[in-house]
Amino acid sequence: MSVNFLASNKGERVQLVVTPESAGWKYLSFSVLDHSDGAVYEDQRDGLETAIVPLSGSGTFEINGTPYDLSRSSVFEEMPMVLYVHPGDSIKLLEGGNLLFAIGSAPAEGVYPTRLHLPQEMRSEIRGGGAAFRQVNHILAAPMPAERLILFEVYVPRGCWSGWAPHCHDGHDGSPYLEETYYFKLQPDTGFWMHRNWRDGEFNDVMSGQDGDCAMVPKGYHSSVCCPGSHMFFLNFLAGDLIGEKRSTPPCFHSDFTWIEDDWEAGAWELPIVKKPK
Repeated sequence: MSVNFLASNKGERVQLVVTPESAGWKYLSFSVLDHSDGAVYEDQRDGLETAIVPLSGSGTFEINGTPYDLSRSSVFEEMPMVLYVHPGDSIKLLEGGNLLFAIGSAPAEGVYPTRLHLPQEMRSEIRGGGAAFRQVNHILAAPMPAERLILFEVYVPRGCWSGWAPHCHDGHDGSPYLEETYYFKLQPDTGFWMHRNWRDGEFNDVMSGQDGDCAMVPKGYHSSVCCPGSHMFFLNFLAGDLIGEKRSTPPCFHSDFTWIEDDWEAGAWELPIVKKPK
């Protein structure tokens, strides 16, 4: 299995953990934690801005004693609230909730205060077409305030691709440098996804996973696809060299594949292609 693949510890308190040390990169940390049993969670991250995204259930966080209620029925039913936490603020999930949540951080100077972002503030768009049709929700992306953190949620119909045309953001080909995690959910959850990180002639990192698993993107062009039997959701956390408004800087797209953006149905087959002789 790829070193950039992380299987979910379903049924455990800590389902996923990505740190700069474990991923071999500089900025980004990401975890998925299951507190659906009502247990308390406490944390404090000095020098790191933090974003908390509810995945299902509900709970109340206290940040330096101020309460923030988070809830979400399912990632497939509603957009999230996102709780942004100022570096060094005390984080506490109060006892009695039933929350499954993602939490991630990146180094920050402390420019922005703790605040709760609501779905009404988030941009949502439909991208692509044909077999690369998807919905992208900008749940913490410029111009929404953060220093390094960038968050997206993406919905991909079964059998379709996301990240097409393939793109990179690792400092190569004029791209910005960003580290990225993909946390996948599937509906129904019996399916699988596939993801590829690569650079022509240098490396080819292909992985496949199930509901709740994670792919990491330290470098290379990349894209993802879901099997024909399941719809796919993924949550992206990104962080890197881009700060503030510069977080809107686009990646670099692979020139071999951008032609399809002119017409997503161009050259599409209609079956049968070859016919049996009469």
